[in-house]
Amino acid sequence: MKQLFGAVTLGLAVMSGIINASASVPLPIVEQVSGTRSLAPLLKQITPAVAGISIKGGTTSAKNSAPIKGRRAQRSASVRDLAPDHQMRASGSGVVIDAGEGIILTNTHVIDGAEEIIVTFPDGRELQAKRVGSDAVTDVAVIRVQADALPAIPIGNSDQLEVGDFVLAIGNPFQIGQTVTSGIVSGLHRNNVGIEQYEDFIQTDAAIYPGNSGGALVNLRGELIGINTAFLGVGNTNPGMGLAIPINTVRSIADQILEYGEVRRRPAIM
Repeated sequence: MKQLFGAVTLGLAVMSGIINASASVPLPIVEQVSGTRSLAPLLKQITPAVAGISIKGGTTSAKNSAPIKGRRAQRSASVRDLAPDHQMRASGSGVVIDAGEGIILTNTHVIDGAEEIIVTFPDGRELQAKRVGSDAVTDVAVIRVQADALPAIPIGNSDQLEVGDFVLAIGNPFQIGQTVTSGIVSGLHRNNVGIEQYEDFIQTDAAIYPGNSGGALVNLRGELIGINTAFLGVGNTNPGMGLAIPINTVRSIADQILEYGEVRRRPAIM
């Protein structure tokens, strides 16, 4: 299997800074012909690579709603109750990171138990996807589609993020279509949240709603720096505190999934 990323020599916490990029950049706000200052030119380049995901089969995880310190930690996948005949249901989002190979990153909980996976792109194409592999420990999954002229998003370096950097969250919330929200990096290395076995989240105030799971968190160069996975809040209508898995973590997991079909971890030292 072709490797998309560099070889991983250590465990989950290994996130080497192999991409040189400046962490803080000026706002790429472009003054258009109309005289309006806008991020639209940047978004036109990257939003085609963020797709909606629907699945047939599977059940809603009990982890979708877990009490944490008086608040509720809720997965951001938008999930409807399954009909008796197991019809397709909206589940979350995914991000194309290799157009030639048709490789898409998403969350494990988005495709958990899926018998069939359909990826819907902003241009209207609906493609059947194949599960390459997933990792429940980090909530990272890789799927693949076969198609020509796929869009893809460039990979950034989450190790170079700083609190205060501007970010954009892109996904498919509430089954209403692709949505973009903006904010800043509010915190780094958030753990002890209680939704994953391994936690090292990017915290952002960019709204991450149900259906955004598996979607893109990007910097203002249009680079993928995280995979949106959850929010902490008082309910579905409160964006609360958004959480994303750093792309350096995601790519170390994805690299192993693409090579081995699974994540191979060193045994714990007793």
